[in-house]
Amino acid sequence: MEQENTFYATGRRKTAIARTWLKPGTGQIIINNKPMDEYFRVDAAKQIANQPFELTNTVGEFDIKVNVKGGGTVGQAGAVRHGITQALFQINPEFRQVLKRAGFVKRDPRKKERKKYGQKGARARFQFSKR
Repeated sequence: MEQENTFYATGRRKTAIARTWLKPGTGQIIINNKPMDEYFRVDAAKQIANQPFELTNTVGEFDIKVNVKGGGTVGQAGAVRHGITQALFQINPEFRQVLKRAGFVKRDPRKKERKKYGQKGARARFQFSKR
């Protein structure tokens, strides 16, 4: 897969990890060997994944191949967005300023907090009875 014109980056969000390859092309996006429209059924997820291209005015200039695993639909879309953003830096370092202002450069560190023992959930307690 590694060629001269291919740029690789890894994107992460929650528990999703996206391995992303960008190369100059026609704008075809393949996620886990399926077209993006087929893989992401929700329009919001498709929009999240395309945001870096819209901000940098590079819609339709690159073919993207992504292997994504873990997490849910929105987490995977966020991981794809992060991976595409990282790969775009390799292509043109000037994109960094625009994408950083939009908040796409830094990995979103928010994850689900773990359930604690003796409690109903991460923070929710069992109901207290005085009598």
